[in-house]
Amino acid sequence: MAEIIVALDVNTGAEAIRLLDRLPEARWVKVGSRIMTREGGGLIQRLTDRGLAVFLDLKWHDIPHTVVGAVEAAHELGVAMASVHALGGGEVLAAAAAAAGGTALVGITVLTCHDQASFGAVIGRRDVVMRDEVARLASLAVSSGLSGVVCSPMEVGHVRTEIGRAPWIVVPGIRRAGDRREDQRRVATPRQAVSDGATHLVVGRPIVSARDPRKVFLQIRDEVEACIRA
Repeated sequence: MAEIIVALDVNTGAEAIRLLDRLPEARWVKVGSRIMTREGGGLIQRLTDRGLAVFLDLKWHDIPHTVVGAVEAAHELGVAMASVHALGGGEVLAAAAAAAGGTALVGITVLTCHDQASFGAVIGRRDVVMRDEVARLASLAVSSGLSGVVCSPMEVGHVRTEIGRAPWIVVPGIRRAGDRREDQRRVATPRQAVSDGATHLVVGRPIVSARDPRKVFLQIRDEVEACIRA
């Protein structure tokens, strides 16, 4: 079954813990730049002490030496999974993979806030085919030794064909039917993402901002389970 990763998109560790107290079924959490900058490694310890698997999503994009140091620090903290930008290139990715120890590394392909026009502007090309760019970066990440990749729901099927059955595909931009897209441009339902081959679904605001976070979490879990049974 695909794992549901609750993105702790809140301001403080205390808020994160209060949220998790309302989500007893949660097994994975995502710690991003916002809360990690405020709380530091102590928050990771508090989360792992609760038995949670932590996805440290800091999207490292730097020279190999710096990225390797960050990967080693994440492994020492007990992080289960961490992210590095595939745009850093094969040398960075291979060095990171070699330093990862038991921490799974996933390569960021193209952020879900991009569409074809905005990503084309970033890389200086007008002829961008988004799914091909994502698949190219995914292939680079996996061939460099990473455990998997991060891509939007719109490219999961294409990426799965490109990288094979084994690597993880971590998918943000998950929205139930009727949820607001907000700043996410490439989104899909849990059912669609899992059907296409996603292994981990990152869900933030639909859960975090809900009046009843557990109800939303369980709805998403039920949708994932129904997709697998189908």
